[in-house]
Amino acid sequence: MTSRTSTLTSPSGSAVPLGAPTELRLALILGALSAIGPLTIDMYLPSFPDLATALGVSIASVQLTLAAYLAGLAVGQIAYGPLADRFGRRAPLLAGLTLYVAASLACSMATTLPVLATARFIQALGGCAGIVISRTVVRDHFDERGSARLYSSLMLVMGIAPILAPLIGSQLLLVASWRAIFLVLALVGVAALLMIALALPESLPPEARRRRSLSDVFRTFGGLLRERRFVRLSIAGGTAQAAMFAYISGSPFVFIELFHISPQRYPLIFGANAFGLIAASQINRWLVGRHGVIRVFRVAIVIALAAYAALWLSIQFDVGLIGVIPSLFVGIASGGLILPNATAAAMAPYGAQAGSAAALLGTLQMACGATAAATVSALADGTARPMVTVMLGCAVLALLLAAPERPAPRPA
Repeated sequence: MTSRTSTLTSPSGSAVPLGAPTELRLALILGALSAIGPLTIDMYLPSFPDLATALGVSIASVQLTLAAYLAGLAVGQIAYGPLADRFGRRAPLLAGLTLYVAASLACSMATTLPVLATARFIQALGGCAGIVISRTVVRDHFDERGSARLYSSLMLVMGIAPILAPLIGSQLLLVASWRAIFLVLALVGVAALLMIALALPESLPPEARRRRSLSDVFRTFGGLLRERRFVRLSIAGGTAQAAMFAYISGSPFVFIELFHISPQRYPLIFGANAFGLIAASQINRWLVGRHGVIRVFRVAIVIALAAYAALWLSIQFDVGLIGVIPSLFVGIASGGLILPNATAAAMAPYGAQAGSAAALLGTLQMACGATAAATVSALADGTARPMVTVMLGCAVLALLLAAPERPAPRPA
């Protein structure tokens, strides 16, 4: 497929520089780049019991390594936005992926839980470059509705990762230890470096770059934080993501230990839920065109709340997998409608500050995810209640944040 195209335009209507990839190619490249996050999060989930045994800790303690990774994503994204606005998109992305590869190798050699958690934190600092800059490149080319459609396409490509990652991890455990999982992730990082170096052109020309002091950067973030709509939409999307991270953190224990699903069969359940997320994200492309971004976003939150309430009741009354799996499927799938629309709506007004807006949005959302994963670990009581209670709480908060704002009263 040739990369010379005039089909892409920036939100302002100006042509994208000659040599820009087609929309399909851009979706494939950015989707593969974004898939690094799900691969890094999900591939090692089947190894939680083995990791706990090898490091001499509980599974609840192993869950903290996931929280450490999410915390690294939250912290790291703050830096990449201003860097992407100042130095362009490619240079920070290549630097971040290099750090990711080094940290993945460190994870493979960890001998204690604190060392592994620290390496996971650093791994996230590198890997989050792809998350921020993928959003920024999309915003370089598209308006709100176009961005929502492409974000949905990214979810289609990156959605393959949650299906394959636990399956790959579980199969690796049949022939090697958990350390091999992190060696594979290091190879994934090397492949991503080559892909970006060879196939993703720069989307921010030098004349459009913003050279700002540190004080200017903080003023930009402060201005974004004062925008109530941006913060509400970012955190509402973040709570939907947090519900998924509560599920990701707690599901190895719930399914492998409580429901006695083998590590090799666990990826089937995980993959089915990931498929629901992908399917919903593609339906979103059609729904947004007919009903608009915000309306679809709000209806999807109501669906998520109903699904997680049903999940909570299934656990309370101990109805077993027959009640857990359907409600979990619907709740996770709703994220395919919530997250791309929340992201597109929050980012839409900030073309000139796309990097900083993407960074702050990602930080807010990943902070929600890290909090949810840590809370599931902290509340661990040998049951599924911590996981499902956190998921339900996230949906309630999302509903409150997504409610239409009341107009300011007119002066008498």
